[in-house]
Amino acid sequence: MKIIVVLLFMCTLAFSKVYYAKVEPYEIRTLASNVSGIVLFTDENMIGKRLFDKNFITIDSQIDEDELESVRQKLLYQKNTLILDENVLKNLAQTLQRKREHYQKIKDLKIKSRVDKDKEFYDLVSSENLYLSTQKEINNLKINIADLVLRKEQLLKNIKDKNIRAKGFVLYAISVKPGQVVNVSTPLAKVADTSKGLLTIYLDKEDLLHLHNKIIYINSKKTQYKISRVLYIADEKNLSKYKAQIIVKTPKVFSKLEKIELKESSNEK
Repeated sequence: MKIIVVLLFMCTLAFSKVYYAKVEPYEIRTLASNVSGIVLFTDENMIGKRLFDKNFITIDSQIDEDELESVRQKLLYQKNTLILDENVLKNLAQTLQRKREHYQKIKDLKIKSRVDKDKEFYDLVSSENLYLSTQKEINNLKINIADLVLRKEQLLKNIKDKNIRAKGFVLYAISVKPGQVVNVSTPLAKVADTSKGLLTIYLDKEDLLHLHNKIIYINSKKTQYKISRVLYIADEKNLSKYKAQIIVKTPKVFSKLEKIELKESSNEK
């Protein structure tokens, strides 16, 4: 009986592959600047800690904030002016309608002189031009308001982008110092998503067969994990090897070396 158990164990080993991989964070992300400015503050005490809804890097935004206040005031004035002009336009429309009706009544009257008729006509044309001019002013106001609204949104985004946050991530490194001038695309920091762990192994071509049916053992313990990602293109560094990744639960300590075995399922042909 013992001999049979030993033989079965040896057969299992014959159909398993052993790999070693470090448990890395699910993602390490580089945060680059979307704006230009002088770095005012960096919170290096947060390195290695989970970030919350608070700045850990601050870029000077005083000019943006001053312009934002100016834009808000201009918007207020322009919107108030628009309301007034629209009321004026309504009054002009009523006046214009009456002048048109009046001119239609007198234009064919023989008792009215040519001079009087011309005077009424020029008065009507003048009112129409004033109506059109007011309409043009209203249209220009609407264009200006739309431009100011867009500028307001741009400034709000600039100010937000100058207050660097990454809630829920762990701060891995800060790449800038207070007093440093940054431009668009300047790397600011690296943050890690530690909500999950990631094991990366490199497989031979023959290992790809029935890969998703393999039973994964980690440190000789059977798990319910499956291969999460496979790149069916040979790796540029590990030639003739294919990158595969296993998403695992968050470990207590990252970067620990783990022993990974892929064993054939008993249901696998």
